[in-house]
Amino acid sequence: MLWLHLQATLYRTSSLEAEIRQATKDTLKEINGVGMHCLCGKLVAGDCRDCLQREISIRLQNEGYNCAICKSKWKRSEEIPSGEHTFLEVVGKLSSKKGEVRVVIELNFRAEFEMAKANQEYNQLISRLPEVYVGKAERLKALIKILCSAAKKCMKEKKMHLGPWRKHKYMQSKWIATCERTTPAPLPGGFSARPAKPRASMLTYDLLETLPVLHCTAVKVL
Repeated sequence: MLWLHLQATLYRTSSLEAEIRQATKDTLKEINGVGMHCLCGKLVAGDCRDCLQREISIRLQNEGYNCAICKSKWKRSEEIPSGEHTFLEVVGKLSSKKGEVRVVIELNFRAEFEMAKANQEYNQLISRLPEVYVGKAERLKALIKILCSAAKKCMKEKKMHLGPWRKHKYMQSKWIATCERTTPAPLPGGFSARPAKPRASMLTYDLLETLPVLHCTAVKVL
């Protein structure tokens, strides 16, 4: 079953992924608890994705991670429309004997695959996804294949057309295609000196619940 394959892919993790996942979790909790004023003059919330990504990237850099904002951009083809997408990426090494590894941080992962007219089976599958994805690009590639296959099956059963922006090639272009890396500099203002009032946003969630892999014991990869 697709959900078993999905769960198995989500639960597999490496020591590097677990480390970056924990650092991302701590950073998000701090931003959500303290509050931050961005260049837009608003408190960080779900509607200020660019400034949030910038702040997370800077904080992970301060922790010693090679973190940057990535912008992917692809041209229109016969199969899919043109588009662009931004996300965070950390480049690191699993061990001294292995090459560099790309770890993708997508802050709005579950929402990227939600469909308004999906059936119950598809919605249940999507509900198993973490809101924030932190993992290797290779693992993300496998997840995209599973989820796009499920979306295609769902639309076929409902006898509906699958939008080109839901197709495997389009979704894969967001994170797997060649992207432009930008290392941001600290913004003026930064964190607010006063704690912000709690606000509903994409940050107000428990990563321990939405990211099941956080419960896994880190395994050293040789």
